[in-house]
Amino acid sequence: MPVSVPRQRIVSAAGQGETTAMDATAVTDTGTGPDAGTGTGTGTGPTADTGADRDRTDLTLLVVEDDPAGSLAVPELLDAAGKAGTRVRIRTARNLTEAERLLTDDVHCVLVDLALPVPRGAADEDPLAPLRHILRLAPRHAVLALAPSADAELAAEAVRAGAQDHLFREELDGRLLSRAIRYAVERKRNDAAKAKLAESRLRAQENARLERGLLPTPLLEGSDLRFAARYRPGRSRALLGGDFYDVVRTPDGTVHAMIGDVCGHGPDEAALGVELRIAWRALTFAGLCGDELLSTLQRVLEHERESEEIFATLCTVDIAPDGRRAGLCLAGHPAPLVAHRDGTARLLPYEDGGPALGLLPHARWPRRQVELGGAWSLLLYTDGLIEGRTAGPGSPRLGQDGMVGMINRQLAGGLRGEALLEAAMAEARSLNGGELTDDVALLALEREGPRG
Repeated sequence: MPVSVPRQRIVSAAGQGETTAMDATAVTDTGTGPDAGTGTGTGTGPTADTGADRDRTDLTLLVVEDDPAGSLAVPELLDAAGKAGTRVRIRTARNLTEAERLLTDDVHCVLVDLALPVPRGAADEDPLAPLRHILRLAPRHAVLALAPSADAELAAEAVRAGAQDHLFREELDGRLLSRAIRYAVERKRNDAAKAKLAESRLRAQENARLERGLLPTPLLEGSDLRFAARYRPGRSRALLGGDFYDVVRTPDGTVHAMIGDVCGHGPDEAALGVELRIAWRALTFAGLCGDELLSTLQRVLEHERESEEIFATLCTVDIAPDGRRAGLCLAGHPAPLVAHRDGTARLLPYEDGGPALGLLPHARWPRRQVELGGAWSLLLYTDGLIEGRTAGPGSPRLGQDGMVGMINRQLAGGLRGEALLEAAMAEARSLNGGELTDDVALLALEREGPRG
């Protein structure tokens, strides 16, 4: 069925003279839509692309006004605007239904007559109903409101409702219209940029809140142990990943430390890591330890994970109040390092570890007693550190043995605490030939031992 296509014209505000109008009276329904007859098909019409055309800023204006006589004469007004350097492509719609059909992504600005009939379903007493309808249809387009000069309050209300500016029909001339179109487009772009910035800030705030949950403040009041930690997500530009850790001291004087790794390193894994860390802290303060604690954490993981393929590794250490011994539980996680006064680091025993959380429904995690001595440094880490390469891409992985050697070299250089963790992270990246691809978390606890 033939569909009537409103007139589309291209005029120049640079004093080039009026181009030939494309006035298609009908087009068959072949999927070409309302833009048929715009002169873009053959490249010989008024929109043919030339080098001079590409040097100009082209804008498309959709005029929505209910004036059968066409007294607004937008093309003529823009032709009279003088040398403004902007070429404007004009589309005209006589009602809101036609405007919706013509409102394509290439339209930059909409000029809407507030005298349009109120759309069906709108409140009859709302004089801004046509404008609100356009604003709903065109949330990404600049919008100008056209009102009679006698109704200045309605024009101001249109701007408060969301229009970029208002114009009075009786005072309209070419220069004013040309400037208003360009300013409205720039305001809309500025508003869009501000909205994206606000959204980015909100996302950053949400990430920061999640990061605070993932990277907690240790609760070590009353303990003589020194604490240090470093964290680096594997995702580019990310604040957090799937690794997590925590350290708390319970009322009986025992210091509990934990480090874990949810498989993967995206935001979903980070959120699950936060849940497991919070659950671990709550269960630890409730008195759970060893197998009982890990079994409960597995139930939390099974309930919160998105699929059965997701699992988490975990290492827990509970250090006795005298600081000389500790209980160790491993759930598919690499064993910690311990270094003594001689400055030599070694791996703690790991033969009795259990599987990662979420792999086996009735798994058990034995707690192994280890002797620490009077003065020591304990290093907990995630596998992102040991999975890095030793000499760039394609070389063997660092592994636990390579990490032990690396830490021993740094201990021999007198590094401890935060300086040791920074050096370990930096050397692992250097050996890898660039950033490590997986998340990395490092946690160090140190005890100087009795003096004298």
